Amino acid sequence: MNEYSKNDSFAGLLRAQQGEAVNISPSDHSTEQPGSSSLDIYTSHFGLTERPFSLVPDPDFLFWSDVHRRAYTMLEYGIITRAPITLITGEVGAGKTTLVHHLLKKLDGGVKVGMISNAHGSRGELLRWVLMALDQPANPESTYVDLFSEFQTYLIDEYSQGNRVVLIFDEAQNLSRESLEELRMFTNINSNKDELLQLVLVGQPELRDIVGRADMRQFAQRVAANFHLTAMDAKTVRKYVAHRLDVAGAKRNFFSPTATNLVYEVTGGVPRLVNQLCDLAMVYSFAKQQKSVTQATVQRVLDDGAFFGASDLVNKDDLLR
Repeated sequence: MNEYSKNDSFAGLLRAQQGEAVNISPSDHSTEQPGSSSLDIYTSHFGLTERPFSLVPDPDFLFWSDVHRRAYTMLEYGIITRAPITLITGEVGAGKTTLVHHLLKKLDGGVKVGMISNAHGSRGELLRWVLMALDQPANPESTYVDLFSEFQTYLIDEYSQGNRVVLIFDEAQNLSRESLEELRMFTNINSNKDELLQLVLVGQPELRDIVGRADMRQFAQRVAANFHLTAMDAKTVRKYVAHRLDVAGAKRNFFSPTATNLVYEVTGGVPRLVNQLCDLAMVYSFAKQQKSVTQATVQRVLDDGAFFGASDLVNKDDLLR
């Protein structure tokens, strides 16, 4: 029998989130950090130091599945070998940005990094995005030739100081063909064995499709390192959930095996969706003052329509392609 009666309402959950439905003594807040919101109130209930399933990319929670380890190795390979272009693709929420943030923490001072997210516009506007990411001036009145000259001068100056420049484009699937061609032209600044500039493109699977087109052959030839990050399988999801709980200070894995299996079935093993559903399940368990998350808890989240990620899911085979 489902642990929730049909008469249970979501209003009770909302009151619990606002601290109205559950009596909590001052000592129960001992694990909360100053400034934490009422939405984090379940951390003390489960004996945690922080929320284990936040949707914000956090390298401290990085789980090294086999596929993530291979993807990161390819990222490192691209940087170390000074590959002109490194391409990392994967489904929405697969963990691409988290890997990039981990890489940024490991780079030494001799690497100057410009991070560009959702760049768009004409080629001149793309160059402005690049200069701003490198903390360089980009005068609105400057012509494209002026901007390119400033960019090239910057690269040469950094090279003369023993530095190299890496531009990382997140959500690169949104770049137009014209923009991608412009990025290829940037790599022409490199000469002989001297690599002044490296590009890392991170994006969704369609980026891989774009680069594979016949009219993108010249761009593809500059891609010296690439990897496609797939979703997690059921076994990996179980390890992933346990890992996130452990990092957050849990003394045990309080997600039942059947609960984790249902999470996998619904999310297809996409990390961001796993985080979202697990977080909601923990809120539901907290509202019922339960110390474990069961399959029935996860099912109630789904039945209530609280998991918005479910509306975006396609066939699981598509998620794992």
